[in-house]
Amino acid sequence: MKPYEKEFDEIRPFYDSEIPDAMKRIVNADAFPLIASWVFPDKELKEVKQLMLSFDNIEQFQTDVMIPVNQQVIKRSIDKFTYNGLERLDPDKQYLFVSNHRDIMLDACLLNYILLSNGHHTSQITFGANLMYPGVVTDIGKSNKMFKVERGGKMRDFYLSSLLLSKYIRSTIVNQKESVWIAQRNGRTKDGIDRTEPALINMFSLSEKYDKILALSELHILPVSISYEWECCDILKAIELYESRHERYVKKPGEDLNSILTGVLQKKGKVNFTFCPEITETELRKYENYTKKDYYREVAALIDRRINSAYMLTPNNYIAHDIRYGQRKYSKYYTQEQYDRFVTHAKKLNEYDVDEPSVLMDIFLGIYSNPINSKQQ
Repeated sequence: MKPYEKEFDEIRPFYDSEIPDAMKRIVNADAFPLIASWVFPDKELKEVKQLMLSFDNIEQFQTDVMIPVNQQVIKRSIDKFTYNGLERLDPDKQYLFVSNHRDIMLDACLLNYILLSNGHHTSQITFGANLMYPGVVTDIGKSNKMFKVERGGKMRDFYLSSLLLSKYIRSTIVNQKESVWIAQRNGRTKDGIDRTEPALINMFSLSEKYDKILALSELHILPVSISYEWECCDILKAIELYESRHERYVKKPGEDLNSILTGVLQKKGKVNFTFCPEITETELRKYENYTKKDYYREVAALIDRRINSAYMLTPNNYIAHDIRYGQRKYSKYYTQEQYDRFVTHAKKLNEYDVDEPSVLMDIFLGIYSNPINSKQQ
């Protein structure tokens, strides 16, 4: 990785020169023996340490550690892992991958696994500042091309951090010649409705304010649609949405880490990644005479149409929709066994003592049924 301007030091991933020290911190972390045994179940701890301490660049870390990490995730928690649309990628071109966001870690990690396994360069990855606290998670993340995204704060501070992020993304794609992955919205989709925030498109444009078409076209925006048969952290997401109906939800200590671990370990069934067609300059010019506000909204809607149309529905989506709306409209898409399995899983909500269990159940069913509504729209 080439050096960046100093202004990006606060958010950028590690340089290759910083990898040896990062590896030393990782192998000395209290959690390392547990992580090592999970990723490399057939290796002795001493052997894994020696491997880690031998790295002096990011590519080695991603090839020798992150590929095994993803292979273990697929082996232990995914029944069938598929991807399509990879032929749309030009190996000599860099993209801004904009995807729906269902899992804190796996969405971007699995995408990089697909790229690396098929001879493409890996993408840099956005990582929320709330997760970038000092420690092993941050060292692993920054060794895996993750860069920090600030969220919230006072209006001026938020604008300045958005401008810095916009500059960084443009510099990475145009100057560094590396792709970037970013979620279509701030944080994970928790209600099953995958919708791109127009403010995100605005943020992309902040670093090129004189030509709104060039501002987006030179980033080569390519939507990615990610589908999980069993929604990552579905129970946890339903509880959070339930508790945040009437007041701002305040995360409990360790909640983000719990969500990361749950997402990695929870059974996910079938998982699919679809690389959608790139948003081209020709398409963008259709909105050339729109106000900036309408332009950002139309581009966001275009991304949404690609992501939602490519989203792969599973029996769980149809089952949840039928239960939620009291019908058997989609019964041909699932078996009784699949129906019973979903209902048994949904009954885990009964373990939570809430005032309105029917509301909690409706929220849970929405997580799975809303993708059908999005497709129909």
